[in-house]
Amino acid sequence: MSPEIRYQVLRARLLFLNNQTIHWNLGRTVGNCSMITAIIIDDEKPARDLIKAYMNHYHQIEVTAECANGFEGLKEIMANPPDLLFLDIKMPKISGLEMLELIEKPPVTIFSTAFDEYAIKAFDHNAVDYLLKPYSEVRFREAVNKALEKLSDGEATAEGLRNLSALLAKEIKIERIVVKNGARIQIIPLKSIQYFEAQDDYVAIYSGMGKFLKQMTLQYLEDHLPTRDFVRIHRSYILHIGELSKIEPLTKDSYIVVTKNGVKLPLSRAGYKKLRIHLGL
Repeated sequence: MSPEIRYQVLRARLLFLNNQTIHWNLGRTVGNCSMITAIIIDDEKPARDLIKAYMNHYHQIEVTAECANGFEGLKEIMANPPDLLFLDIKMPKISGLEMLELIEKPPVTIFSTAFDEYAIKAFDHNAVDYLLKPYSEVRFREAVNKALEKLSDGEATAEGLRNLSALLAKEIKIERIVVKNGARIQIIPLKSIQYFEAQDDYVAIYSGMGKFLKQMTLQYLEDHLPTRDFVRIHRSYILHIGELSKIEPLTKDSYIVVTKNGVKLPLSRAGYKKLRIHLGL
């Protein structure tokens, strides 16, 4: 569904709600808390308005902020951490998934996505839920009630959220890397990256913009980086092919990679084979 059609559908539903009186028997409480805080992050104003309209019937949930992009959302979450987050995945500047990667302890999150239903079915048993745009009022209530149950039970949601994020990310090829650099958010274009190096639970990113650390794995990068541009040359290194200057022998049966700026990287036997295939040698 195109953004224009989705926009019109959301507006139509919102107008319909404004002319209806709906009675829901919610009757939910969360522990000893009388109010749950929520933040809405979506670049489409009709989508944010629709969520707020649906939320009017959940008197125990207070929408404390709404944001039109991931930068605003991250700033608001860091300043005032909510209990519940409504998060659009595809947004300008940084995506919802990229934003979540920057939050150490993310709240209970309900994604909104434009993924097809076949991909979405894989997420049914995870700790958070999703809304497939344009979603119905009934589907919205199901997602919110599921989130309320998790908050009420005091279940840990970080692991489930990571699992769902990983499943969603499988459908997406990396186009850039987003890192938190002190108080700033740094967006690193793939074309500026020279190579990646594994460092314990982190990956060091060496680029023309400097060196950065991000909590992720080389395996994740290998699975999601464009294979035409990147190749894993060693268990601890992924090389941007465009940065390759030459391959030099180290011993009789081993080699090293030399980048354009003179950095020497180890090259495993498997990496050597991959590199030769990639270069057509």
